[in-house]
Amino acid sequence: MLLTTFPRRKDFEPSIEVLNTLGLSHQVVDPSPGYRLVGVPAIVLEEDALRELSCTGSDEFYCSGWVNFLPGTRSVPPEEPELFPEDRLGTVAIMVLGPCVADLSKIRLIAHISGDLSEVFPYLNAEMTSACFNAGGPSLVFMEGYRMISLLPDRIAVAKADDIVDAWRVLERVRRLVNRCWEHRSILTPCYERRRKPPAIEIYKRLPATNCGVCGEATCLAFALRLWSGEVAVSQCSAVFDGPYAHLKEALLQLCSGMDLRIEEQRTTYDGEIGRYRE
Repeated sequence: MLLTTFPRRKDFEPSIEVLNTLGLSHQVVDPSPGYRLVGVPAIVLEEDALRELSCTGSDEFYCSGWVNFLPGTRSVPPEEPELFPEDRLGTVAIMVLGPCVADLSKIRLIAHISGDLSEVFPYLNAEMTSACFNAGGPSLVFMEGYRMISLLPDRIAVAKADDIVDAWRVLERVRRLVNRCWEHRSILTPCYERRRKPPAIEIYKRLPATNCGVCGEATCLAFALRLWSGEVAVSQCSAVFDGPYAHLKEALLQLCSGMDLRIEEQRTTYDGEIGRYRE
């Protein structure tokens, strides 16, 4: 069975109408009440039903992506979510949903927000001493157990969520964390210090693990270590950027951007007029 969700509720409602019109059996996983501010109902379909839906070519079914349906070990809280006078996240829309490249038994997501977290980052950095803050991005990356959470001014990326309910839980946790921190900013000293990065193994888990050697390193792990230390650029992994593993590129770029790692390698060309190489 497969699961999808939608950026907005107004995308979910016509999709349900399409399924009902086609007579396709489906289940709905609802984030209400506890996660209603960060999630839109998700739909679960059998693979045969998804194939039939795909054959219709319906323009009314606009979803965020498909993942294997993993029955949740957590339940949606029955209480209404906490409200804040000034919600820094605003609306939350899951734009990308897919298998986690670091662990295919988990899911990853990218949620866009209507708010702006830029001003909140220094206060979060003051409170979260284990986070990796990049003032130049700006971005803030932190771990929750085995889950990696990357905050950018206008989006939130989550890797290794257990299932859709766990993903909503993480987004709701971020919403509360950000807003509580912002509410107490008058008693916090903003911190712009750049702290340690997540371990290099998190980069390695997002590489092809083919040990092809095209990048100049004997193994993908060696390349991950050099990338983590800032010695090479992630674009030097040709298997991802120019080869058969392009599906890993988005997650790898998201991680490297949050860790302020080099994206593009420095390229030089020979200038005949001046008789030397130039950048």
